[in-house]
Amino acid sequence: MAAPYVAVIGASNATEWELTMAEQLGGQLAAEGAVVVCGGLGGVMNAVARGAEAAGGLSIGLLPGDDRADASRHLTVALATGFGEARNAIVARSADAVIAVGGEFGTLSEIALALKMGTPVIGLGTWELGRDDLDRDPILRAETVEDAMAQLRRVLPQLQGRT
Repeated sequence: MAAPYVAVIGASNATEWELTMAEQLGGQLAAEGAVVVCGGLGGVMNAVARGAEAAGGLSIGLLPGDDRADASRHLTVALATGFGEARNAIVARSADAVIAVGGEFGTLSEIALALKMGTPVIGLGTWELGRDDLDRDPILRAETVEDAMAQLRRVLPQLQGRT
């Protein structure tokens, strides 16, 4: 099977906990053969790319601006979209699953776009969504990187059976 693409999203102004979680996720995703997709800048995006790089994995950053020089140095591929925040739709569309680590309003937009597109979203210390006509929050919850990876294996057949 082809490698799954997993977007890891979160704030550029992230907490130490969020940075640690993102870096561990990058390493785990790379170890399991996933392609990491992110927004390509700092914070959670830089941390997940750093983790993927350390594990010998592939990471793709979809930058909001026009200059690849703005990208995290840990990315394998940096794509300058020039789309600003609209690039959030590309991040969400390019992924087979999304893992949200913390996050601000940009992260919330990526979560909403992914859910609208039918892409599973796993949340690690991120937004909670509710609406009167929803039975439950549509984000699959995780407390640890291991929990997030277990959730990911449930939603992506490409990862099932891998350790």
